[in-house]
Amino acid sequence: MADKQKILNCGCKGIRTCLICETSNEKRHLLNDKHLVHYDFRYDPESNLAVPCEGNVQCSFPFPGVFLWENFVSESEEKELVTKMDQDVWRASQSGRNKQDYGPKVNFKKRRMRLGGYSGLPAVSCKLVDRMSTEPVLAGFTPVEQCNLDYSPERGSAIDPHFDDSWLWGERLVTVNLLSDTVVTMSLDRGWGDMGRGEVRVAVGLPRRALIVLYGEARHRWKHAVYRNDIHSRRVCCTFRELSAEFLEGGAQEKMGSEVLNIASSFRGVPL
Repeated sequence: MADKQKILNCGCKGIRTCLICETSNEKRHLLNDKHLVHYDFRYDPESNLAVPCEGNVQCSFPFPGVFLWENFVSESEEKELVTKMDQDVWRASQSGRNKQDYGPKVNFKKRRMRLGGYSGLPAVSCKLVDRMSTEPVLAGFTPVEQCNLDYSPERGSAIDPHFDDSWLWGERLVTVNLLSDTVVTMSLDRGWGDMGRGEVRVAVGLPRRALIVLYGEARHRWKHAVYRNDIHSRRVCCTFRELSAEFLEGGAQEKMGSEVLNIASSFRGVPL
């Protein structure tokens, strides 16, 4: 039996492409240089500054809203996490990624959520969530969704610049990075400070087994992406999301939020 993570079909829709569908005539006209990134700045976690890359004459500037926790998981924990993921089915997703979802069914356009077959986060994540709670930046963080993504250079895996939804998902986006180092590219379309109208990009190095939190301006003002040329070997990541205020105590959808929180905390989830 073939390994469950080896998926040959393509899950791309619309303008999304991967190395599988780019061989077809239908997708060939969509190819451009969107994955050929020139990083203008790099993030320095020691100073929390965006520092100019070589050849960039601009000055450094503060870059709030990024928290890095290196060696968040050990080598043995990493092996356990990936082994358990590979025991379940990986489903083909956009832009050459494979996916496992642990979360409620959501229609973001219509702003509707239902439980569907949602059974909570997987058991293996319980200790990770407990560990997160020891960090002040993640105080009170109670994730209700976990999305596992599998990136491969052979598939040309990537995720384009985007904002995560803020109607359903709360302030903090948390990702645990496994199997290989990568770069999260933060981008601002219309410049920053005195830099004019051109796009500004900040490369945030994300080491293997590290955790990254995006919040504040990095969550709401800057788009984030992982480009194809920053995937050099298999990469697996787990992204955890919390509910927005609308679904918490006093919010318009408090009742639904309470149901989702109760299910999430059981840690008995299976991928949908």
